[in-house]
Amino acid sequence: MKYSYNWLKELSKTRLSPEKLAEVLTMHFAEVEEIKNEGEDSVLDIDVRPNRAGDCFSHIGVAREISAINNLKFQEPIFAIQEDKLLRAKDFVDVEVKDKNACPRYTARVIVNVKVGPSPKHIIDKLKVCGLRPINNIVDIANYVMLETGQPLHAFDGEKIESKKIITPPAIYRVKSVIVRFAKEGEKIITLDGERYNLFNDILVIADAEKPIAIAGIKGGLSAEIDSKTKTIILESANFNSKIIRRGSKMIDLKTDASLRFEHGLDPNLTEFAINRAAYLIQKIAGAKITQGLIDVYPRKVLPKKIRLDLNYVKSLLGTEIPKKEIIKILKNLDFKVEISGKNILKVQIPTKRLDIVLPEDLIEEISRVHGYQNIPVIFPIEALIPPKRNIDIFWEDLTKNILKEAGFNEAYNYSFISGKDAEILKHNKELIEVENPISSDFQYLRPSLVPNLLKNIERNFRNFDKIKIFELGKIFEYPKAEERMLAGVMTGEVFYQTKGVIDLLLNRLGIKDVWYDEYRTKNEKKENFWWKVKKVAEIKIGQERAGFLGEISPHILEKFQIKSKVIYFEIFFEKLAKLASEEQEYRPISRYPSAVRDIAVLVPQFIKVEEVLNKIKNAGGKIIYDIDLFDIYEGEELPEGKKNLAFHVIYQAEDKTLSSEEIDEIQKKIIKTLEKIPEWQVRKR
Repeated sequence: MKYSYNWLKELSKTRLSPEKLAEVLTMHFAEVEEIKNEGEDSVLDIDVRPNRAGDCFSHIGVAREISAINNLKFQEPIFAIQEDKLLRAKDFVDVEVKDKNACPRYTARVIVNVKVGPSPKHIIDKLKVCGLRPINNIVDIANYVMLETGQPLHAFDGEKIESKKIITPPAIYRVKSVIVRFAKEGEKIITLDGERYNLFNDILVIADAEKPIAIAGIKGGLSAEIDSKTKTIILESANFNSKIIRRGSKMIDLKTDASLRFEHGLDPNLTEFAINRAAYLIQKIAGAKITQGLIDVYPRKVLPKKIRLDLNYVKSLLGTEIPKKEIIKILKNLDFKVEISGKNILKVQIPTKRLDIVLPEDLIEEISRVHGYQNIPVIFPIEALIPPKRNIDIFWEDLTKNILKEAGFNEAYNYSFISGKDAEILKHNKELIEVENPISSDFQYLRPSLVPNLLKNIERNFRNFDKIKIFELGKIFEYPKAEERMLAGVMTGEVFYQTKGVIDLLLNRLGIKDVWYDEYRTKNEKKENFWWKVKKVAEIKIGQERAGFLGEISPHILEKFQIKSKVIYFEIFFEKLAKLASEEQEYRPISRYPSAVRDIAVLVPQFIKVEEVLNKIKNAGGKIIYDIDLFDIYEGEELPEGKKNLAFHVIYQAEDKTLSSEEIDEIQKKIIKTLEKIPEWQVRKR
């Protein structure tokens, strides 16, 4: 917003140079973005914030700020109008406001015997500095007062306004009619700049008895324009609803200096001061007569509000104590009325023009900025910093993700839904939870497993990558309404034992011991085996508790998802994982001595658990056995009926020496002998 330096200086009585004034305003009020010389004057481009638009989109408002900051006594322009007692305004014009919410206040004055001509030099100069084009003394005075007070005004040629009949028996009078109403559908108006606008019933207009003569708060109409022949004017100073003006301005794509001010909100009590100021200048400059009486439609008066200000709270909030006398002086300089109500309590009356002051904190902000932020000492607050409570679930979740990422996996984030087609493929559609209002057919059911969406990820990524390793940690939903967090991962290719190694790494890093793999068992063999490749699935166990599954996805499923590579999949119950995980881990130094691997294959009855065989091998081998891995479970036509073949890698390693082949062979024989002691168990030899 542009302001005349000379005008501000004249109102505030400041002696500061434009540059120094700009510095002071920037520090205490609003940033001055530019200073530009304009002949004998200077233009200050001040970035007045929207909350101060109501009182500081005006020279008086900014001048009051300058006076308060510099501790100068501000004095508004003093003037006195002289009304002609023989002429009454109500005999010339009748004002009607149809919607009091759209127009909270409408004031008007009738001025006669007007002599339209050029404006005085001081008015022309100030208008030009502020970016407005001088037109004639009447229009220029209206613009001048708007820049001075912040209140837009408009002058109509009274003789161009259509009249209406007023019947007061026994006589009939005709007076000019001014109606504030919403436009009728199809109405049009030509504005002062010659532009034609189609109006809508959401646009507020000023109309006479027949047609709109102005777009309220935005632009005057050409039909009631002031020209050189004008003798009688109806001067308008109104307050309009900011939302209605903003909406109308957008609808017709027209912004003006007036609409800018109305859009930000104005004090209804400003209209009277502004119209009297303009009437005074017109009387003085144009030699006119002011008819008696102010026409004022003001049904709901806005009164000043009071705020209780506790000076102890001021000190607490600012972190420093400003003397009581200084606080009172600052508030009075800002045009607040102050009443002392106790030792440290002030009752502050807020002028209605300060629409931004609502809370005690608003007053404290006013005090601090005028006092000077630079004068408030920097004091670090004394406060106990309480660390947030540790979220153990997030801790294990983040650690798990980091371990898998370090192992070369990428994390996937999928929707928690599957389609009806996916449900049919997985043979799950009878036990799924269906969404009542799915946004599409792809989100018809809550997912019972993380697998379907991970397989879709593989199908899409196979276009760009040969090998894929991805995982996801998220919730699954099972009928009737059970939720469970699961950790799932997929790898493509012949990577069964590589995937098993990743699981071992993960569980070891989480401090979980006693991990082993057992053959997969289910109560509903037909249903669940549809998912896994037959005999290519194992249960992941921690102690005696089932923690998840590891296996190869059935070729039938892969075909449905158009995946041509083998896919190894693991799924772990994450809640169990987090429950069993431990940050405390036993440190075992890496042995300096090499390890050796021997394989053992055992033919056992189908009902024998893998755990039983593992325990026999471990007990027989003792401390020399470092680890045992199950790498194959085979049940085929070549084997005797009711039998299965379990194949193990047995890793030997000593902590204090290198084991010789003879020592390893001796322990291997001991293990074989122990296993063969059990009837129906047979160690297979090559």
